[in-house]
Amino acid sequence: MKNACVIPGNVVEGTLAKTIINEPKEVALMNATPKLFPQIKNCQSVEMYFNSEKRLAEKTPEVGETVSGLLVKKAFTYQIMAPDDLHVFSQLSIENISQRITIAYTGAFGVLEHRLKQILESVESLPDEESEGPAFRVHERLTVEYESEKHISLHWRSDPISDMVSDSVVALVLNISREIPKVVVES
Repeated sequence: MKNACVIPGNVVEGTLAKTIINEPKEVALMNATPKLFPQIKNCQSVEMYFNSEKRLAEKTPEVGETVSGLLVKKAFTYQIMAPDDLHVFSQLSIENISQRITIAYTGAFGVLEHRLKQILESVESLPDEESEGPAFRVHERLTVEYESEKHISLHWRSDPISDMVSDSVVALVLNISREIPKVVVES
């Protein structure tokens, strides 16, 4: 990205900032030259270039070196800091959220694993010592475990990508559950 535009949380009606905040594909500038704005998706890396003489953490980065961290806005200033320093320099903290969901599933556990392997790139069976029963891991982020003849459970550490993986697995499980043939016993 060659140019960047940082916009505050509140903007005045009728200004260029108000136009940009509505995420148009194109904006006519004062010189009437249309400017295209890329649409940034969730979890997409964004490169920002800064000219500064200040130090960042223990060492000053070299020109062109990539710096990663959290961009924190406090009052009217922005700081890039390591996640571990967040609680030291602000009143914010980072927490890990572990999620677990139990889903009704009466099909064969092997069928579920097979269907997931057809759709997703990385589905690996777990050794018995890593879980209480049959289990597999999806994209090294999500664990699917056989709970009983009627239930499976999903476990993951919450982050945007793991949440998307879990959503897709839940959708597939619910889809497979609908496809299981129903047996009707007539008397």
